[in-house]
Amino acid sequence: MEKTTVLITGCSSGIGLGLAARLAADSARRFKVYATMRDLAKGERLLERLGGCCPDTLEVLQLDVTDPCSLAAAAQQVQGQRLDVLVCNAGVGLMGPLETCSDQAMKTIFDVNLFGAIRTIQAFLPAMKRRRAGRIIVSSSIGGLQGLPFNSVYCASKFAVEGLCESLAIVLWPFNIHLTLVECGPVNTSFLANLQHPDPEGSELQGLDAETRGLYHRYLRHCQSLFHDAAQEVEEVLQVSPCGMGVRGSERGPCPGGGHGAVPGTSLTPLRCQVFVEAIRTPCPPLRCVTTQLFAPLSRLRLDSPDGSAYVRAMHDFVFGRGEAGGDQP
Repeated sequence: MEKTTVLITGCSSGIGLGLAARLAADSARRFKVYATMRDLAKGERLLERLGGCCPDTLEVLQLDVTDPCSLAAAAQQVQGQRLDVLVCNAGVGLMGPLETCSDQAMKTIFDVNLFGAIRTIQAFLPAMKRRRAGRIIVSSSIGGLQGLPFNSVYCASKFAVEGLCESLAIVLWPFNIHLTLVECGPVNTSFLANLQHPDPEGSELQGLDAETRGLYHRYLRHCQSLFHDAAQEVEEVLQVSPCGMGVRGSERGPCPGGGHGAVPGTSLTPLRCQVFVEAIRTPCPPLRCVTTQLFAPLSRLRLDSPDGSAYVRAMHDFVFGRGEAGGDQP
């Protein structure tokens, strides 16, 4: 049986590393994986997950999604291979009061999260169109569906990714190319530790008003509690669910009705289908897969109250406490 060829960006840690390792170690050897990362020195972590050696189901490539030359070189190395699945997983975060976000930090977020995804899709989409088969999976976030406090620039980048992919999916439908957004909630990876954010005791916050400083301190405590109590492990996001089916893009045709397992009247899919591997394996993947139901009541509130005011109040109460003001509190 021919292998399904998968290229994944952002494989030095977290979901990208876990997904590359899972597919490359598949006991049925169904996948050929091109695991890409900006810094090849970090590839040792992936090899450690695979027992210290690189199986013939895996190739590790250098790819920086912010560098067009790097993307062109990676595409050249894959040339001649039929790429069945492209996973745009590279991403970075930026957290903190908007007043503390520098122009350079904001440009970096958009260069990686939005323009990096665009460049990567541009590099590999023409070949998929010529074959009239393929699928593209993009790592998004709950922050691409709803605003999150002190994540305004990060959410803006992910909202843009959502608009990009939804628009593109419509055009790709007649080409038999399926595009899926995987919207993750809190996941225990190095993402939180690596994201840019001002030190709550540092000089960046000294020019802020006391109330915003107090809210930011409380938000950080909320994040620590949320990740401790509710964050998913990478394997939970990647696990195969019972609705998994075939793998090859050429084995499926157009799938009317909004995708396999879509919940009528919504753009979300059942929890059992909300995983990366499932987005690769199911013959007709949905546009959106949400990996956690943690924020489902808030998501529904955005639909039930279109003017947004109820969501703003509910999210404020969820994070900061009902009816509490900010203040520079310890």
